Amino acid sequence: MTTTTTQPPAASRASSGTHFFGDTAVLTGRTVKHITRSLDTIITTCIMPIGFLLLFVYVLGGAINTGTDISYVNYLLPGILLITVASGISYTAFRLFLDMQGGIFERFQSMPIARSSVLWAHVLTSMIANVVSMVVVVGVALLMGFRTGASVLDWLAVAGILLLFTLALTWIAVIPGLTAKSVDGASAFSYPLIFLPFISSAFVPTASMPGPVAWFAEYQPVTPIVNTIRDLFTGQPVGSDIGVALAWMVGILVVAYVAAQVIYRKKIS
Repeated sequence: MTTTTTQPPAASRASSGTHFFGDTAVLTGRTVKHITRSLDTIITTCIMPIGFLLLFVYVLGGAINTGTDISYVNYLLPGILLITVASGISYTAFRLFLDMQGGIFERFQSMPIARSSVLWAHVLTSMIANVVSMVVVVGVALLMGFRTGASVLDWLAVAGILLLFTLALTWIAVIPGLTAKSVDGASAFSYPLIFLPFISSAFVPTASMPGPVAWFAEYQPVTPIVNTIRDLFTGQPVGSDIGVALAWMVGILVVAYVAAQVIYRKKIS
């Protein structure tokens, strides 16, 4: 008696491999169109960090001693850029939640497309939207007096760090986007991430903080990222902070990516 094995359809095999990038590009175009039709999401994302920038530079900056010779807007900008990303990823969770509730994922699963391309489309859209928001914030900082002696390589290093930070936080955003029970729940996770830079070296040196707070500020992930970007902007030698920053971001990215993929498979199985 001959035993036969069932092979997956050719379209399914091709879709899961060869067509991943094409599927992701098409689905990314779909989600990007949603943003271009409602630019208020990017504007809203920029309002909070720009508000913090204006408040701390023009209202509180004169009372803050950073212990450095650089202007306060130069000192502040790295932390503000991280707040911009943390604010922007809440919309990733929001859009993903709406797609889950609207049954779009079920429709996609009935089509011969790579499963992971659906999530990657939302992630890449988040990257694009956050890059636009950060460019706007840097433009405002330039109008406020931000100046840098960073070389082209320094700027490329800053861009790489910010992109990696955005990618890591976006995969964190995917998790509540898939699991939240309400719209508010999908975006509320970002609030602790937005305020984490306040307990770091983003606004004041950690040495000026009380003991337990200073310890937390020194060893949480935002501080080495901020310090690295600040050194690059000022053209200073980058110390050990860059290794710690990369370790934090890669570790967060790996954990969040694996967790999101596991949750996604359970949701669509």
